[in-house]
Amino acid sequence: MKISPSILSADFANLQRDIELVEENGADYIHVDVMDGHFVPNITFGPDAIKAIRPVTKLPLDTHLMIENPESYIDDFAEAGADIIGVHAEATAHIHRALQMIKNKNVQAEVVINPGTSVDSIYHVLSMVDQILVMTVNPGFGGQSFIEETLYKIEQLAKLKAENGYKYDIEVDGGIVPETAKQCKEAGANVFVAGSYIYSAEQPKKQIQLLKEAVE
Repeated sequence: MKISPSILSADFANLQRDIELVEENGADYIHVDVMDGHFVPNITFGPDAIKAIRPVTKLPLDTHLMIENPESYIDDFAEAGADIIGVHAEATAHIHRALQMIKNKNVQAEVVINPGTSVDSIYHVLSMVDQILVMTVNPGFGGQSFIEETLYKIEQLAKLKAENGYKYDIEVDGGIVPETAKQCKEAGANVFVAGSYIYSAEQPKKQIQLLKEAVE
């Protein structure tokens, strides 16, 4: 079970401090939400931000591309230092090609699906991915409430993984607190993204510990 704090909720003026804070207190990944203002109504980090973050942490950079035409940017993010690159099935007509591009850069490939997207739509790429991200809120902003209907998709993916011997991790992102993390774990998830729950608290260390306890 892995915890991946989202720096979307960190203090951008003290980003190194906030990354080191979660690294020192049990985080397993650093989740970087990349938004282009088109695929989602927000703008955040680009490849230069990944390049700047890379030297300040030893943790894998779990890079979630919420951008249109991700194929145009995969090489840039890989070369900047991303360890995992996630692309949305909804953001490209060529999801297989995009995932293949990520693998060709020796980076772990992740496919991402929104709450309204079915597991069936990514069935034919399951064998090639290292991770699947099930969005448990609609992407674009932090602090949203967990969508319970997404639990069924986690169960489907866990079943397909067991039946076919696939190796992918199942990650969840959105509205993750100890209660919803436990629900997701019981459904089959093993990587948990949390942003505002960790960074909006007075004691982020305690929040990480509570999440870990909920999913162990």
